[in-house]
Amino acid sequence: MEEIINRVANSKLKTFDLEEIYPEGKRVLFDVKDWLFQELILKEKDFRASVKNHDWSQYKNCFVAVTCSVDAIIPSWAFMLVAAELIPHTNKTVIGNLELLETVLYQELLEFVDFRDYTDKPVIIKGCADKPIPSAAFAFLIAKLQPIASSILFGEACSTVPIYKNKK
Repeated sequence: MEEIINRVANSKLKTFDLEEIYPEGKRVLFDVKDWLFQELILKEKDFRASVKNHDWSQYKNCFVAVTCSVDAIIPSWAFMLVAAELIPHTNKTVIGNLELLETVLYQELLEFVDFRDYTDKPVIIKGCADKPIPSAAFAFLIAKLQPIASSILFGEACSTVPIYKNKK
């Protein structure tokens, strides 16, 4: 019986899995709609009182996206006021939705990755994930890999889609 050889494991192929750098922690969507009069109008005095009386410590070590889910005109300072209270407690605070939060997290995380091991190598960007990886994270990763990798593929080693090939 012939020995089975894993040619993928023995190749120069490098795999990058965005899920491996996913920061663990609770994600919270903080909606200011509850602090609006009839979920429609921001009354400054009431809004500031809500901000002052809220227990911000419950967001300790969370990742928070501040939004308003109703069709109301919210001045920028209101979101800034909420963010100013959240920032000392959270791992990250953004003004926007949860997808924007994940996008910002990946953009920041990829700045700290050492990509030297991917130089002049064919790279597979892993496609399947259980975590919410925003589409923009793949573009951020391509921007980091394209100048150094010999080629970039997407998917799994058994089934990849070519994305980029260095034309040296």
